[in-house]
Amino acid sequence: MQDSIEAKLIKLSERLSEIEKQLIEESSTLNQDDLISLNKEFSHIQPIVDLYSKYLKVLDENTQAISLSKSDENEIKELAQIEVEETENSMNEILGELKLMLLPVDEDDERSAFLEIRAGAGGDEAGIFSGNLFRMYSRLAEREKWIIEIISQKDAEHGGFKEIIAKISGKLVYKTLKFESGVHRVQRVPETESQGRVHTSTCTVAVLPEAEEIDDIEIDKSEIRVDTFRASGAGGQHVNKTDSAVRITHLPSGLVVECQDDRSQHKNKTKALSLLSAKLKKQEEENQQAEIASERKILVGSGDRSEKIRTYNFPQGRVTDHRIKLTQHNLDQVMDGDIRSISDALIAENQLEMLAQLELDNK
Repeated sequence: MQDSIEAKLIKLSERLSEIEKQLIEESSTLNQDDLISLNKEFSHIQPIVDLYSKYLKVLDENTQAISLSKSDENEIKELAQIEVEETENSMNEILGELKLMLLPVDEDDERSAFLEIRAGAGGDEAGIFSGNLFRMYSRLAEREKWIIEIISQKDAEHGGFKEIIAKISGKLVYKTLKFESGVHRVQRVPETESQGRVHTSTCTVAVLPEAEEIDDIEIDKSEIRVDTFRASGAGGQHVNKTDSAVRITHLPSGLVVECQDDRSQHKNKTKALSLLSAKLKKQEEENQQAEIASERKILVGSGDRSEKIRTYNFPQGRVTDHRIKLTQHNLDQVMDGDIRSISDALIAENQLEMLAQLELDNK
């Protein structure tokens, strides 16, 4: 084990003891927020420290086995050599798990997320494909027992959407969807194509983690303009009678968000502020990462919308994720929301990238 990794594990062991002592001796004096924070930190650190203890136990067994393997008695020597090999394999396996557990934790992983889909190049077919993508994510949400709430939508003339924004709430939504951001390309024969030619269209997908609270990002009321207007689209006669839809413009950044899903102007404003908060948080993070990204190429999850991240080829029933060169011939299932295999592969690749960086940082 590298000295730097061992130092981190020792530090975590010491921190766990500190938290344990604090929870026992000071629990009655701690406020609720501090108590929740300490318990959360304890729950995160304890499995790592437990696994490190297991590693140390196996290391001790390995040391003893190495000593016995130098015995003059052949039988003891042979048995000890077998144990040396077994304990070394076990140590390598535990070390691999420890490295994964030491990787930086994305605190947004457990959060709900905003999903934005916009039709790109390809005219009517791009709008139809944006509808297909929204259905794909909706079916995934059903499988995962997530809740989808539409924030705003602009319907395309021949089906689908010019743009649709939705909030998806549930367990590990952002972790599952965060690598969906980018340009999605479809290759198929449109229904309106009489010559049977394959057309290529694109849609842009963006996934933003929901801020835990709107207060996470301070929004100065003097820096926003709130406009109300009458909602368009489905919704009955009511939408034509009241200015319930809300548009918020963040003047310093130029960001504009809308919400026209609810009949209550107040509720629409709350949802729009939540979306604006998520966008501002994302913008802040991207600015912070700009210098790092210029020095170190981010291979997975860069979120660069100019990248073509995935192609859905209907004539061949094939879906290809270009970032990890993954091709699957189950397009029908994918379009029905069965994308966990792709999502899991992207998460695993991202972990490999972080592990490689961890190794470099510890050299």
